[in-house]
This record gives sequence, C-alpha cells and structure tokens, in this order.
Amino acid sequence: MAQDIRDLIKNHQNQSNEQMSKGHEARFLNKLDRALPEKRSSKSLPWMRIAASVVILLGMSFGAFKYFESSQTVTKPTITNVETTKSLGDVSPDLKKVEDYYMATINYELSKVKPTPENKELIDGYIKKLEELNKEYKRLSKEITEKGPNELTVNALITNLKLRLNLLYRLKEQLNTLQETETNVL
Repeated sequence: MAQDIRDLIKNHQNQSNEQMSKGHEARFLNKLDRALPEKRSSKSLPWMRIAASVVILLGMSFGAFKYFESSQTVTKPTITNVETTKSLGDVSPDLKKVEDYYMATINYELSKVKPTPENKELIDGYIKKLEELNKEYKRLSKEITEKGPNELTVNALITNLKLRLNLLYRLKEQLNTLQETETNVL
C-alpha cells in the first residue's frame, strides 16, 4: 500500500481550504504574551551600557597593546656577553666522568682543609698555586672551544686536574707533618 508522497501533498492542498476560527490569532498572541512577557529596556540605567562599553574598549586596547609589545620584543636581537667554553665533558662522555671525578675529589679535599693561624701561610701558598692551575685550565678550555678538541689539549686538561689533586694531597701531608711536629714540641 505504498503511496506516492507527491500525490498525498497535492490531495492535502486541495482539501486544506479550512480556515481558523475567528479570534484564534488574537487569543494565541495573548497567551504568548502571558507566557513570554516582552522585556522592557530599563531607561533608568543607561550609564551601565556606557560603562560596559568603556570596559570592553579598555580591555581590547590593553590586549592589543600587550600583543604588539610582545611581537616587538621577539624581533629585537638580544646581545649577551656570556662567553661559553667547552670542557672535557663536551668532548666525550667518558672524559666527562674523568673530569667529574677529579673535580669532586679536588672539592672534597679542599673542604677538609681547615686553616688555622699556624698553617695559614702554608695554605695560602698552595691556594695561590691552585688558582694558577685553575687559570691554566680555563685557558685550555677556551682553546678547545676556539680550535676544537685535540689530543694534546685534552691530555693537558687531564694533567692539570691531576696536578691540582696531587697538590692538595701534598698540602694535606704537610699539614699532617706540621701538626705532628707541633704536638711533639708540646
């Protein structure tokens, strides 16, 4: 019993000569007004609309200012005077382990040295030699940065670390000897 929908629509149009009852539209509009009352604009608060417009305008202006300010700071070149130098760790992970070992041991031995008025002159002499070795280490690191790593420079850096550690061991021995002689004298 399938019927063509086009035929049904044509038949329905022919039969739809029916009209609504009188006053139906007016009754419908009255019910609609009661269900959804018309919002009346408040004429007592026009300054609220003006204030809201000003706040929106200020917010948009601030946002635009921040946007253009951040885009200008990105395009400005930054100049830094930080000089980066390469160390043994930058050459090889194995050399980094060697450097870390020596540096940790040197710092540990330095932390164990306790200056007293009796040994201050001896410690100051060793500290001065350590500072000279540290300057040489920085110069060698700068050379690796500028010229690239080579066997001689890498060996010189490792030797520098060994010398610093040996120097601290000698300082420790001399401090022990000095302490023993002081205790024997007393």
